[in-house]
Amino acid sequence: MTPENALNAKSKRIHAIDILRGLVILLMLVDHTRERFFLHEQVTDPMQIDATSTSLFFTRLTAHFCAPIFVFLTGLSAWLYAHPRQKPQRSASGFLFKRGLFLILLEVTLINFSWFGSYQALYLQVMWAIGLSMIALALLVKMPRYLIGVLGLLIVFGHNALTPISFTPEEWMYPIWTILHDRGYLIQDAMIPVKISYPLLPWIGVIAVGYFAGPVYDAALQVQQRYK
Repeated sequence: MTPENALNAKSKRIHAIDILRGLVILLMLVDHTRERFFLHEQVTDPMQIDATSTSLFFTRLTAHFCAPIFVFLTGLSAWLYAHPRQKPQRSASGFLFKRGLFLILLEVTLINFSWFGSYQALYLQVMWAIGLSMIALALLVKMPRYLIGVLGLLIVFGHNALTPISFTPEEWMYPIWTILHDRGYLIQDAMIPVKISYPLLPWIGVIAVGYFAGPVYDAALQVQQRYK
């Protein structure tokens, strides 16, 4: 048995997936401490090469792997949940829906409050996007798996084609498009403004592709096929 396919006899966890999650958490930790260690380098955007030091640029660049891998593995894990080893298949809808709601609750309560110690504004960021993408997948799992994969790939590879589309706050599509595609204020003239920092649509694509890739870790698949 290879390390990649090794399973813990009690938990039946796939170590390769857990190791990847651990590596991504370390990258995320570096990014979350970045602003403290680079406090002396005040830049508008650490991804602007001409205004950023090499160390700060690459420290921020590596963080771009975090959210996509987390969301992809969320979809893959949902497939594994629905197809447990040596057990009958089960629906992942409830599993995804409840956990998605919990992540959204964390975003609007604990995470937002921890930023400022008060509710100056409500920022809907990565946990919000992951939570909503889980809820979206809870609905998509009713479809055939290949359709989920096609939809996910279309969103991932066709997402940039939507960039020219935009709406003004006066238009009825503005709130929907702000949630799905554009970063911006969902509610601005209120006691607590609400800003979408992580648009939802691309993450629906990533989580759908992750679910589609789930059979790569099917117990029936030979290790050599998985490596290929």
